[in-house]
Amino acid sequence: MTRPERYYELEMLLETYTRLIDDDQLEAWVELFAPEARYEIISRENLAQGLRLPLMLCENRDMISDRIMSLRQANIYNIHTDRHMISQLRVEAVEGGYRLGANYALFQTNQEGVTQLFSVGRYDDLVREIEGRLLFVSKRVIVDTAAVLSLLATPI
Repeated sequence: MTRPERYYELEMLLETYTRLIDDDQLEAWVELFAPEARYEIISRENLAQGLRLPLMLCENRDMISDRIMSLRQANIYNIHTDRHMISQLRVEAVEGGYRLGANYALFQTNQEGVTQLFSVGRYDDLVREIEGRLLFVSKRVIVDTAAVLSLLATPI
């Protein structure tokens, strides 16, 4: 069983994760990942069928950082504001860390002020304490559908 204090710290890690995306502080968001961290967005259907084709895959923090740098400097995408809604956090203590799970809904508002539901799914994460900090070692975003309304540019 996870101590209430640790549960709160893990809950705050996930809150910080979504807040930094929503506030477009993506360079700070990268720092929530361990150097060897894996970030993956995959559809529920592909996962259920054992198909390993993700919508996005970064196999370490450097790749995650490169993704953000290309987003800032090279990519052309729909300018928008994100807003995450997260369910109650599920925590399971595992060897060397914690398995986290939560459902999410991600809304996006475009420059014209139109808000729409962009993605719904769940997070399946592995978190470890590294040098006194809780960091994501694996972040899997399982989207309910691979159909994306517009370009998948920013993290979910």
